[in-house]
Amino acid sequence: MSIERRHFLGSLGGGFSSLALGDLLARDGVLSGTLHRPPKAKRVVQLFMAGAASHVDTFDYKPLLKKKDGEPWDPGEKVELFQSTPGACFGSPWDFKPYGESGKMMSDIVAPLGEVADDMAFVHNVVGKTGVHSQGTLLQTTGFNFPGFPSAGSWVSYALGSENENLPSFVVLPDHRGLASNGAKNWANAFLPAQYQGTVIRPGNEIPIADLFAPESKFITDRNDRAGLDALSKLNGLHAAARPGDDRLTARVRSYELAAAMQLSATDALEVKGEPQYIQDMYGLAPEGQGVDDSGTINEKAETEFFGRKCLVARRLLERGVRFVQVWSGNDNGFPRRNWDSHGDVKRDHAPLALGMARGASALIKDLKQRGMLEDTIILWTTEFGRMPCSQGSKGRDHNPFVFTNWLCGGGIKGGTYGESDEWGFRPQDRGSETSVYDINATIMHQLGIDHERLTVRNNGIDRRLTDVHGHVLTDMVA
Repeated sequence: MSIERRHFLGSLGGGFSSLALGDLLARDGVLSGTLHRPPKAKRVVQLFMAGAASHVDTFDYKPLLKKKDGEPWDPGEKVELFQSTPGACFGSPWDFKPYGESGKMMSDIVAPLGEVADDMAFVHNVVGKTGVHSQGTLLQTTGFNFPGFPSAGSWVSYALGSENENLPSFVVLPDHRGLASNGAKNWANAFLPAQYQGTVIRPGNEIPIADLFAPESKFITDRNDRAGLDALSKLNGLHAAARPGDDRLTARVRSYELAAAMQLSATDALEVKGEPQYIQDMYGLAPEGQGVDDSGTINEKAETEFFGRKCLVARRLLERGVRFVQVWSGNDNGFPRRNWDSHGDVKRDHAPLALGMARGASALIKDLKQRGMLEDTIILWTTEFGRMPCSQGSKGRDHNPFVFTNWLCGGGIKGGTYGESDEWGFRPQDRGSETSVYDINATIMHQLGIDHERLTVRNNGIDRRLTDVHGHVLTDMVA
């Protein structure tokens, strides 16, 4: 029988004891009847390519584009683009080669992933709802293309709780150069309790976790710091006792308690110097003392270091009990180009980003596999939409929300290809059988042991869920 998590906690009272009990029960998988079936997976990594990665230049092989390169492009219907008019047919600047026993065709700029091609499940018929970056990004991170809804990571941590009381259940590793469209809305808790929002960590930064440690001060001592905390605790207790059923203060207190615990545990998780050298090399980390330069245009060496380091930190967080890790490649628009939004020059922008991503993602898959963790860890690679098969100008590609690619790996997901785009990579091959973010999320939830239709929270009089009123499990993909 399903138990509504929020009502269950509310019945325990609004104080700190209920929060502590709630955390314990969540770690034991008791709350909200969360596990509706035996789970195949218990943690998720979302790799997000901000700016819209081109499917036809990475994983979705379209020989017709090469054959018709430079010729007028005519898909047989009117095409309305985001910021241009359709140009000529634009063959990929890179060659595609077969990988794995399946012979999966993949571009040279994602060749490092060829080593694990047979572990990957490709979905080439994913469709979006919009060609606007902010809305498309929200759709893929929250299941809605407007603000006010929890991130998928928040839903997962809300449903399953944390496996480690000293680390957040949901961690975000953003691009070091800045945040993608929507910023923190991509990992917000919205109407879920505040403790389920993503915690931002910036691996490689001098201060990777903001405000974790007190500033240096001659005034602050251990004694007066402890006295201040004791006084604050008494005031918080009085405040909470006067407001039963209001979980905002308890969530805030829990976040501070977690921060205190993180002073040791998070620092350990971020310390990659102790990893064997072959592991650091596999992820493409720059040798100690040899920095990388990304002050000019994006370059392969820097992208490999930045993305590889985040993937290695993600593995260290996962093995310490974090439920959901969101890893970002690319930030919001700017110049020189720092994301996948290649309107001007897809060859210049995509090559270093894709090679850096592919090396880090391949290392993560191989590393999880050798540790026996891939079997219960789901990796999802996504982006807000794809790019067009025709040219914008002579070197770029405009937005394509009509079809793009996701791939998944691990957690009981079977390798292969599930859903194709048409011969151009313009729309789904079968327009009556396309895949949406709702289907992807329903499938991930299914593998986590959660029925996506039953995990709901009432907000403003509506029973809300991650998949809205949509979504079907991609049954062919799951073992």
